[in-house]
Amino acid sequence: MLPAQSTATVEVNAFPRQFARTRRFTLGVPRRFTVSPDGERVLFVRSVSGVDPRTPLWLYENGEERMLADPARLSGDRDRDRDGDGGRYGDEDGPEPLSEEERTRRERARETATGVVAYATDREARVVAFALGGALWVVRTDGGAPRRIPTAGPVTDPRPSPDGTLVAYVTGGALRLVRTDGGQDRPLAEPEAPEVTYGLADHTAAESIGRSRGYWWSPSGDALLVARVDTSMVARWYIGDPSDPARPPRVIRYPVAGTANARTTLRVVTVEGGHTPVLLPERAPEEEAPKGLWQDLAFEYVVSAEWESVGPVISLQTRDQRTVWILRADPATGAVEPLSRHTDTHWVEFPAGAPLHTASGVPVLPYVHGDARSIRIGGVPAPAGLHVREVLGTAGEQVWFTASEEPTEVHVWSYGPERGFIKVTDEPGVHWAAAGGDTLVLDSGTPDGRRVTVLRGGEPAGRIAVLAEEPLVTPRPVHLVLGERELRTRLHLPSWYETGSGGLPVLLSPYSGPGMQVVTRASAWYTAVCQWFAEQGFAVLATDGRGTPGRGVEWQRAISGDRLTPVLTDQIDALHAAAERYDALDLARVGIRGWSFSGYLAAGAVLHRPDVFHAAVAGAPSADRRLYDTYWEERYLGHPDVQPDAYERSSLPPYAERLTRPLLLVHGLADDNVVPAHTLRLSAALLAAGRPHSVLPLPGTGHLVAGEGVADRLLLRELDFFRKSLDA
Repeated sequence: MLPAQSTATVEVNAFPRQFARTRRFTLGVPRRFTVSPDGERVLFVRSVSGVDPRTPLWLYENGEERMLADPARLSGDRDRDRDGDGGRYGDEDGPEPLSEEERTRRERARETATGVVAYATDREARVVAFALGGALWVVRTDGGAPRRIPTAGPVTDPRPSPDGTLVAYVTGGALRLVRTDGGQDRPLAEPEAPEVTYGLADHTAAESIGRSRGYWWSPSGDALLVARVDTSMVARWYIGDPSDPARPPRVIRYPVAGTANARTTLRVVTVEGGHTPVLLPERAPEEEAPKGLWQDLAFEYVVSAEWESVGPVISLQTRDQRTVWILRADPATGAVEPLSRHTDTHWVEFPAGAPLHTASGVPVLPYVHGDARSIRIGGVPAPAGLHVREVLGTAGEQVWFTASEEPTEVHVWSYGPERGFIKVTDEPGVHWAAAGGDTLVLDSGTPDGRRVTVLRGGEPAGRIAVLAEEPLVTPRPVHLVLGERELRTRLHLPSWYETGSGGLPVLLSPYSGPGMQVVTRASAWYTAVCQWFAEQGFAVLATDGRGTPGRGVEWQRAISGDRLTPVLTDQIDALHAAAERYDALDLARVGIRGWSFSGYLAAGAVLHRPDVFHAAVAGAPSADRRLYDTYWEERYLGHPDVQPDAYERSSLPPYAERLTRPLLLVHGLADDNVVPAHTLRLSAALLAAGRPHSVLPLPGTGHLVAGEGVADRLLLRELDFFRKSLDA
């Protein structure tokens, strides 16, 4: 049982309330930095406090912060204009009406704040455009109040032209153009059918590939590269809310593994309305493609696009993901020429932000350097052993990127033709940056918290305030390197625990899926949650196993053909290795919790290894691998019709009869990423096998659980479940 509460702990309900109120401690954190090319201005968004989600647009200039756009005032202006031109749509939806396009964009971005949550600028960062409650607003950084620009409908993803005279935006699936003085609103590309959109990313691009945009301005501002997306061939799914039977379900186009993808094509559209299709190749030559159990050489994925110094540059990937071509398009004719070609026997994966070009046109291209995913700048490769995470951008001929030598740390690096490669940050943590001129904004997550520093000429010139609340529990992780695979692990023990005072029930709280790490030298919401569970009397362990980023190509490939076994093995090995070092871990009482991939891992743990795991909470588990999208599943498991055994092996319902331990399944009923059918199918299989379990549905909740009354209560429900199941 729990020992008496010490003065080092807090009241059990206080932290969950704070966790929910602060939206996982994201409120009050500055983000989305843009540095002007001359380095004089820094734009960013940040909510007004650590507990208020209302997010203004801010300007940092001459060492001071200034609010450029206050959503509270602008929303009032909208409400007063209900009978005017600009209020002809959306006002009936509430204080911040959103179109379905904008709701979807925010869900893909996991956006939890309100107000000005995204913006774009002209070339000089003088003109800023943003959407608020479906309305288009423009503000200048050199003075003047924000101006509302009348539009043809609710606005998504507005972007000024490079010279700041025009703003492009998407509404109703159409890409339109309006002058920043409010005149000449006109369509540039209108959908020919209900299932066609212009200027938006499809589900797979935004959710799994990481491409959130669907159009790009030319440097001269006379044309745009525009994505046309046709989803008519994609499976139609319905996401309803059983708690509100009068509300019709949402219809989404979801490209589930083994089925048709959306068709994305590109065209160059001039501001006068001329259209030139980009002549993208349809297939890769068979003689150049790597062989595999399943081979599909159709170029179905537009992985990235940009239009900078050398013209439109597009990355295309085949359906089997083993071939990527980087192409440059002629904007006048639409003809393309190859810049580079990449193949891999498993899958081709680029660091985010690549490819890119410097001001003079030097290419920054992805490059596999030994076992590291890296980059090559012109003919110069990044240093050996450097795992490049993201290409941040260029300033003239200077290239900025993040990379890891040790997987628990991410540092900012730069490259210039005169000085070569330079490591900019050295403090342990996870660092990111935005650059312009000789100004660098460093966003640093360290063991002590979050800090944003402005550097000029390499020297500290000021800070941008972080208003986030400090967690009521202070994370006290012990970082470990365990076993023959050198598994990076965090161990959290109660602050009141004394060595030799007896074993504690163990709670594993990993993620351990592709695309995310939780074992880093940075304090974050998940380290605070782990410490809170520890303060309630648990030894909490988090391990990044095989498949996670930052450890090399072979580390990621280890989950090919089996998404569960290698990951689960790493969790068990880390658990046993930690228990050999710390007698605080009672291996007779081991629970595991998780959400999304780690929810799948948690459920899989009690199904496959009840000898190790004695209870699990599985939130939004991707239990049936055939129900997830093409890009993410086919990368690791191939095509389900060709390699059905991989899907059977990696899914959970086929093993339902193995359950002998307490299992709590949790799922948001509005989740359109890992749809509720995953949990419902697993629950049905468990019921059919006669295996007792519990299901907690969350009405009106999507994939991210962050709201008050849900996120806080869910933490307390998990705590109660583990206390009872593990006799804690």
